[in-house]
Order: sequence, then C-alpha cells, then structure tokens
Amino acid sequence: MSADPLPRSSAIHGALAGAVGGVVFGAAMAHLGTLPTIAEIVRTRSPLAGFAVHMVVALLVGAGFGLLTARRHLGTGELLLWGLTYAAFWWLLGALTLLPLIVGDHIAWDLAAAQAALPSLFGHFAYGAATALSLSALRASRSPGRRPSAGALVRGASAGLLAAWLVSSLTNPDQRLAGASRMLMRHGQVLTWTSLAVMGVAAGMIYAALYQDVRNEAGPATIRGLVYGFVCWIAIAVSAAPVLDGDGLAWSLDAVHVRFPTLPGYLLFGAAMAAIYGWLNGLAHALFADDMSQEGDGAPAARGLRAAARGAIAGIVGGLLFTLVMLEIGYLPTVARLVGAHSAGTGLAVHLFISILIGISYGLLFRRHNLDIGSALAWGVGYGLLWWVLGALTLLPLLLGGAPQWSAQAVAATLPSLVGHLAYGGALGMTFYALEVRTRPWWITRNQADSVRAQRHRHEMLSAAPATWALIALIAAAIPLLTAHP
Repeated sequence: MSADPLPRSSAIHGALAGAVGGVVFGAAMAHLGTLPTIAEIVRTRSPLAGFAVHMVVALLVGAGFGLLTARRHLGTGELLLWGLTYAAFWWLLGALTLLPLIVGDHIAWDLAAAQAALPSLFGHFAYGAATALSLSALRASRSPGRRPSAGALVRGASAGLLAAWLVSSLTNPDQRLAGASRMLMRHGQVLTWTSLAVMGVAAGMIYAALYQDVRNEAGPATIRGLVYGFVCWIAIAVSAAPVLDGDGLAWSLDAVHVRFPTLPGYLLFGAAMAAIYGWLNGLAHALFADDMSQEGDGAPAARGLRAAARGAIAGIVGGLLFTLVMLEIGYLPTVARLVGAHSAGTGLAVHLFISILIGISYGLLFRRHNLDIGSALAWGVGYGLLWWVLGALTLLPLLLGGAPQWSAQAVAATLPSLVGHLAYGGALGMTFYALEVRTRPWWITRNQADSVRAQRHRHEMLSAAPATWALIALIAAAIPLLTAHP
C-alpha cells in the first residue's frame, strides 16, 4: 500500500504559501529596518543575510501550517483566522522566546518586551494572513470552490453600509473611524459619509466573500465580526492608511497610540456588520430555528423563551461576579447616574438589570453553541469583550452626556472594567451552559441528546471556532499592551 500523499502535498503547499507570506513580512521588515536583527542568528548584521534567514524560517513555518490545516475542510475566511492564530503563536515562540535565546539575550516576557516587539506582532499577522490566503488559493486550484454569489455580495455590501452608519451615528463627526478616512482621503481631512460608505461597502463585500460558506448564526458571527474588525484596523488604520499618506507603517508603539482611538470603532463596525449580514441571511433561522430537525423540543418561540430565561439567570450570576470588581473600583455610583441617582444601591440595581438584559440577548444569540465548558467560556468572554467596547467605552459615556471614551488614555483608565466584563462574560457563558446541558425534551433520551451535542462539538472544533476564541483572547490581552505607556 502506498503512503498517504496528503502530508507531503500539504507541506509543499504550505511552504509555497509561507514563501508568499515571507516576502510580505520581509518587505515590512526591510521598511522598518529590522532585518539586521534576524541576521544575528547567523552572526552577521547584513540585511541580505537577514532576509535569507527569514525566508528559510518562513518556508518551514509555512510547511507546518499546511500540515496543521491539512485535514480541516476550511473555507478561505476560516483559514485566514487559523493563519492569524498560527502567526500569533509564532510571535510568542519566535520573537519573544527563541530569537532572544539564539542571539544571546535574556528572555523578557514582560510588558516592555512585548511593546518593543509590537512591530513584529503586526508583521507576523501580515505573514499569517498572506500565508493563509495563498494556501487557500493553492488548494482551490486543485478543487475549485464556488464563487461568491451576487446575492451574498449584495447582502455583504448592505450589511457593511448599515454597520458603518450605525457606528458613525454613535460618534461625533471628527471621531468617525478616522483611520479609515486616511485610506480614502489625504491630509487628514474629516471623514465624509461618502468615503465612510465606500469603506463599509468594501469591507462588507470582502467579509461576504470570505464567509459565504460558513453558517452565519448571529452569536458566533458577531464574535467573528469583532475579530474581523480588529483585522481591518491593522490592515487599514495602522498599515495601508499611513503608507498611502507617506508616513510609512504605523507599527511602533507611539504611532499606535495616535491611531488607537479608531480601534473601538473598527471593533464595533466588524461586530455589527457580521451580525447584520447573518440576519440578512435569515433572521428567524439564526435566532429561533437553527437545526430544527435535530432539536425537536417544541415551537421556535417556546425555545426562544426558554433560552431567554436561562440567559436571564446566567446574566444575574455574571452580574454578581462583576459586582465584586465594581465595588473594588467604586464604579456603582457612576452606573447609578444613568437614572439620575448617585447611591451605590441604585447603581447595583441598575447594573443587575443591565446584566439580565445582556444575559437574555446572549441566550438568544448563543443558544445551542455552548457545547462544553470550554466553548461556553470562550463565547462568553468574547461577548463580554464586545459589551466592554459597546457599553463601558461607548454607550455609557454617551448616556451620561459625554462622548465615547476611545482614546488610549481613557481606555487605559477603564482596564478594571475590562476585567469585570471578561469575568461577567465567562460566568455568563458557563452558567448558561450548565442550565442548557441539563435540559432536554422528555421524548429524547440522554444518549440521543449527548450524541447530537458530540456531533456539533466535533464540527465546531474542526471549524475556525477555536481560532476565533484564541484571537479574542489575544485582542483582550493586547488592550493593555496597546494603551500602556512604556
């Protein structure tokens, strides 16, 4: 019997894709003047030698990526998420660990070292994205997939347009995704609605092309959109836009601080656009009628009500945990100002009411997606991160009569709130899972319910869901990295 050719072909395709990613990353390194650092691996400071070493590493790492994803039937968008996750792993292993050891430095796994290596992180993301897209193209040449339909592109464009309008309506004219405006305009002029619409339509169509074959259920799609917004921020606000303006790549910490106020807008835009796109593909199916043939537990409306009730209970649990953080930082009186009061007791009541509402929305959006304690924790943390951006940084300041707090300084001041929101989301997801896993229709046996859950869990683990969870954790960890002054 002949050996399975899949590993060899996957490694070759991965190496070829890695070469493309290596050229992209290498060009950025040449622009930033960091190739001599890589050349120190072979005890020289020659940029040419540094590029040669870099390309060898890029080929080997690309081959590993090809093998890693060989048996996963992933679309282009899902492969992109895995590529970004793989690149982040190599930033941690390579730039922060192996490279210092090889060149004779000490390993410094601290904030200062991570901030110094920030340009390398963006470069690794560029490598991961280029490698994933190239690998997808190579695989498609052997087994061509279907092209994006006109309907999907129209829905994507509509979702992007509406999401851009929603985000811009939350902010003042001079705050409207200013980083994106620099890609379409010159000299830092105020972003007009026309240029914002163009950006939204283009981003929405690209999203539709990437994820047309992925089930766009509202909850997971929203978290995936949050990651997509982060990718758009890197690609536009700190890469393409400053290059087109003649400033070069804005990958240094100081340059990122200047452009950081655009990041929350991109995150909200991505989440809103993905959610709207999913709803346009079938709102009723996304919220109430997913996998009806396998659920068999009553009418869609009844299932929705039960999910909302479980979400409300889970929201209370998460809200009580979040209260511990709010008491520690003295935040309850600020929440009380939403209803014109100032007492901590009123703030607690308002806080728990909001926690219940968010919990209900989680129950409706993520029903049937909490397949084990790990996925429940991951989806909940992602939802908590979304509500930190939407709530603490945006809606709360607006409702109190101010403007969104999107500057690096303002965000740094709200980091305890970020911890609280992440804790809330984690408790919300795990509690909802504990309630949902114990509930099944009386006419379905426990073995049947476990079998369906196991099938869904296997499908989820073979998809890009784990990569999405890893990137959400990375975004949450990157917030202090991007906002703290060295």
